[in-house]
Formats: sequence, structure tokens, C-alpha cells
Amino acid sequence: MSHTFLLVSTGAGGGLTTVSLGLVRALDRLGIRTGFYKPIAQLHDGDTGLERSTHLIEHLTNIKTPKPIDIKRATALLGRGDEELLMEEVVGLYRQCAAHTDIMIIEGLVADGHAGYASRLNADMVRALDAEVILVGTLEDEIEAYINIAADTFKNDNGTALIGTILNKVENERLSHFKLPRKAGHFIAAIPRYDELTAMRMSDVADYLGATVLFEGDLAARRARHIELCARTVANTLSVYQPHTLLVFPGDRDDVFIAACMASLNGVPLAGILLTGDLRPHEKVLNLCEQAIQKGLPVLCVEEGSYQTAAKLANRPTEVAIDDYTLIDQAMEHVANHLDADWLKQRCAIERKPRLSPAAFRYQLMQRVQEKLCTIVLPEGNEPRTVMAAHQCQQRHIASCVLLGNPDEIYHVATSQGIQLDKSIRIINPDDVRHQYIEAMVSLRQHKGLTENVAEDQLQDKVVLGTMMLALDEVDGLVSGTLHTTANTVRPAFQLIGTRPEAKLVSSIFFMCLPNQVVVYGDCAINLEPNAKELADIAIQSADSAKRFGIEPRVAMISYSSGESGKGADVEKVRQATVLVREQRPDLIVDGPLQYDAAATLSVGKSKAPDSQVAGQANVFIFPDLNTGNTTYKAVQRNAHVVSIGPMLQGLAKPVNDLSRGATVEDIVYTIALTAIQAS
Repeated sequence: MSHTFLLVSTGAGGGLTTVSLGLVRALDRLGIRTGFYKPIAQLHDGDTGLERSTHLIEHLTNIKTPKPIDIKRATALLGRGDEELLMEEVVGLYRQCAAHTDIMIIEGLVADGHAGYASRLNADMVRALDAEVILVGTLEDEIEAYINIAADTFKNDNGTALIGTILNKVENERLSHFKLPRKAGHFIAAIPRYDELTAMRMSDVADYLGATVLFEGDLAARRARHIELCARTVANTLSVYQPHTLLVFPGDRDDVFIAACMASLNGVPLAGILLTGDLRPHEKVLNLCEQAIQKGLPVLCVEEGSYQTAAKLANRPTEVAIDDYTLIDQAMEHVANHLDADWLKQRCAIERKPRLSPAAFRYQLMQRVQEKLCTIVLPEGNEPRTVMAAHQCQQRHIASCVLLGNPDEIYHVATSQGIQLDKSIRIINPDDVRHQYIEAMVSLRQHKGLTENVAEDQLQDKVVLGTMMLALDEVDGLVSGTLHTTANTVRPAFQLIGTRPEAKLVSSIFFMCLPNQVVVYGDCAINLEPNAKELADIAIQSADSAKRFGIEPRVAMISYSSGESGKGADVEKVRQATVLVREQRPDLIVDGPLQYDAAATLSVGKSKAPDSQVAGQANVFIFPDLNTGNTTYKAVQRNAHVVSIGPMLQGLAKPVNDLSRGATVEDIVYTIALTAIQAS
């Protein structure tokens, strides 16, 4: 699937649902496999049951779409600060219906007076789904201001995601004096006002007013395009007896009633008669008009007076009834007929590789870890963030965690955070099991002259104990680092587990969840001053790790200079490493040396490296040394409020991963997930 179009409205009454469905119809005409998804339900007044867009798309097409997220759940998650979890759910539901489509149409939220969160959520969904935005508005709105706001709201690294604008309910004479601003993108359509959409069925009129049906007639078929209040004499109201007109008058106006029935008998297809004041025509009058009534003329009655009833009808909701499939189908055709089909076809034909958004990446992680529940040992078992992370992993079925530490201390930590640890979370007291690993550890390190006494002493360190559990396959992976240095975590892994046969060295990467995509940084934790060969190996390992986690790698070898412009040992090392990567792995897209801005920003990349396949599009960034990499990742993480997942170690025979001592609970949870995926 190459494109996802997210339609957003400038406000209530813009016809967002109708335009969204009409766009589906237009793409279907072009033979494009199209899916539809309304991520978060916004019920209209009077709606019950299914959200209307979802209900209509399933009734009027063969598209199957998942049930939207309830708006109450969405706002509750926002209120708790769980916006990322909400976006993971959005991505999960999106993927259910996007698997076998070429184009996905997403209907956004309408930002009306009751939904101040809508604009924020629309922007979040654009990023989560890597969507292109189409703005839907009317000339009644302050459309120019909305366009400028939308262009800024949906801005990304390479400009704005706003690709086009559709004007709906347009009066032609107004359009001739209007010019869309440049930021509007392509002018996809000016859809003329479709007055049929305001033509309520007589059954809808009866439901809306709570009217008594005196004579049903063609109640479900006849539509009221016009409403006329008959307060004058018959002679002065003859002009209002027109097709598709609903006549409103007091029930004791027998003269008007008879005139309306005569008009109906003479072939005028009136919509119906609405009698007010809780009054009925005389029985003899009804007998006189029986033939007209039998021909299908609906007759309703309400208690309110004529003027109150007419005012109520004038202020009726403009939405089409959810079960008025005939009218909605006509509206879809009307919209589809006015869209720029040539532009749509050309846009859809553009090959586009969607970016892996943070929400999509996290969703992908959660899906993969749930395929097989791995066991991860956490040596820092009584550290509060670690305890909370183990609890969350159990709640979300991410991994089965083993906490090393004194059970009483761990339960006290859990209670102080308001959680109760599930029995599936194993707690092991190191004092009870340490002796079991002495002999095995001596066996692993006998070539280094390790004695039982020294082994027992080293096993006092819970990281060493956890690493022995991993070495003996009692657990699938290890995560540590909230209380220990990187060396404390990695050294036992080197000694007791070792590296994979093909690995030249152990390195690390971070998955950096930038606002619009996930990128890989390496090496930011292990290798202090890698030479050209080592730097090439780090690049290859990082590219392979990125691919393993769903990121098609475009590798940038970062330096203070781009291309051939820079001189010096440091930039020459990066240049040599790039050559080595290309020689060893011609399948990889790699370029360097590149400055960070040239690698990350399309406009800068085109200027500094116009012939590069990587410049401006890099998603794997290889830093020349630990000083540069560690400083950059922490600056981006803290100042841009970016979630960084990792470091994930590469090259070890079994998965061991280190944490920053400043790691949040969320950092730990996702590092456990990474470790579980490595293990499985």
C-alpha cells in the first residue's frame, strides 16, 4: 500500500463524512483497491449503535472496517497522558483493514465546540499513520485561515503533509471571486451545494417532531425539499402547492386540507401534510379526501402550534439519517463526480514508501513480543522503575519477568507505588540460589583460571548472577543499567556468553522515536574510538538490526563534513568506513561522510549532496565515535522530548541490553520488549 489520505474538516457542517465516502467511490471507479477507516468514533446527535461512517461504508460498499475506538476511551487515555498507547491502538486497527489495499482513506475528527482535542488527535494520527492530509471545508468558514493553520499543524521534516483541499457546498457565484492560498496544495474539487441532502424523508420528520402519524401513505419514500407554513386563505396559498413540499397548517383549516388533497389528486407530488395544534380535520372532510390519502399522501399531527413547529423544522439537524442509504448513495455519486479524478490517479500512482512512525513501531514491537512470551531477568529487582516496568510488562503480555532481590524489599517497593505484583512475576532471592551457579561459572571461565572462591565472590553481583542464568538458558534475555554502569552490564556478558561467530565486535543502537518516524542511532554506548573497519562493522550490524525491526535501512555515516569537502583524519576514517560497507554489503544503501542536517533534512540534503540516495532520507545514523553519538542521542532525547528505546546491544550470542541510569519506566518496558524480540 503506497498512500494513506487522512481527511480533516475545517469545522462542523463541512460534510466530512459525505466527502470521505465520495472519495472512496471515486477511487473505486478508477479501479484502485481502497480501504476506509474511522479511527475514533464521533457520534452525531441522535446516533445510537455503530458510528455512522463505519456503518455506511459497510452497508454501501464491500469494504470491511474495524469498529472505531470509543470517544470516551480516547479522551480517558488522553487525560491520563497515555496518548502513545492510544496511537498504538489506532495503528493496530488501521493495519487490520490496510493489509490488502492500495489506498487507505482515513476520516479524521471534526473540531467543533465539543471536541477541542480533535485537532491534536488529527495531528497525532497523521504522524502515527504517516498520512497525507486533505482538507475539507466550505467558503462559509474562514477557509484561508484554516488552510494556513492546517499547513503548519501537519508540518513534518520535509514540509507539510497537507497535499490538497476540497471545498464543499459551494455556490458557483462565490467561487468565481475566490482563490485558494498556495499552502492549500492541489485544488482537488469544488463540490456544488447538493440541496437533496436537506430533503428529509417524511418518516424522519415524524421521528424528529415526535408526530402522530394519522395516515402513513408513502411515509418512508416522500421527501420534504421545501417547508411552507399555510396561514393565509386558500386563494393566497395556491402558489405553495408544489412538488416535494411539506405543508404546515392548523388541523382545523379544512379548506387548506382539501386544497392540498386536490393538488395531490391533480398529480402534484407533495411531500406531505403536517397538522398542528393537536387538531384533526372533520370526519366528513377526511371522507371527501379519502382518494388523495389512499394515493400515498402522508398526514402527520403535532401538539405544538404552527409557528413553533415551523421554527423547529427550520432548526433541524442537517445530517442525513444514518439509514437513508438512497440519499447517501446519491451524495457519494455527487462528490465523486466533482473530484479531480486525473490528479487522484496520478497521486496514487506515485510510489511512496511510508515512514515507520513511533506508534507503528511500538505497535509492531507489541505484536511481535506477544507471539512468544520470553523470560527476561532484571538483576536490579528492587529498583522502583524496574518493579513498575515488570508490572507493566505482565499487564501488557510483553514478557515474563524475573526480579532478582530480597522479596520483602521488592513487595514493599511495589506497594509504595500502588501496584500489586502478579504471581507470574518471579522473584528470586540471590542469597538462596547463588551457590547453584558456582560450578557452572568455574567451568565457563576455567581457561582464565577462575576458582570457586573467586566465582562465589563475583556472583555477589546480581548482574553476574543474572548473566549466568542466561548462559544456562534458564532465561531468554537480561536487561540492566538503571543502577549499574554500561561496563557493569556488558562485561559479564563478554566473559560468560561471548559474541556471535560472525560478529567482529559488540556495538549498540538506540531506536529514536522522533515525532514523524523512528530512526536508528549507533553506536552511542559501547565503542569509544572505533577505527574504519570497526565503524563499518557497526554500520552493517545497525542496518541489519533496523531491518529486523521493520525499518528499511538508508545508512548515513555521520561526520562534520559532507562529501568530498572536508579533510582530516576524522572525516577520512568515515570516508574509508563507507567504502568498506559498500564493498562488504553492496545490498545496503549507504552514504558518507554526511553532516547530520544533510542526512536528516531533505532540503539540506539536496543542497549538500544532490546525488545521494541517503541525504535527507537517512533512517540509520552511524556516529564516528562514542563522544559524538552519546552526546547527540541525549541532546535529542531530552530537548526534543523523544522516547529513545535502548541501547540494544548487537553482536552478543544471547541478548543482554543496557539501560541509561536516567531511564524512565517506559524506556525499560520497551527495552525489555526489544530484548524479548532478540531472544525469540
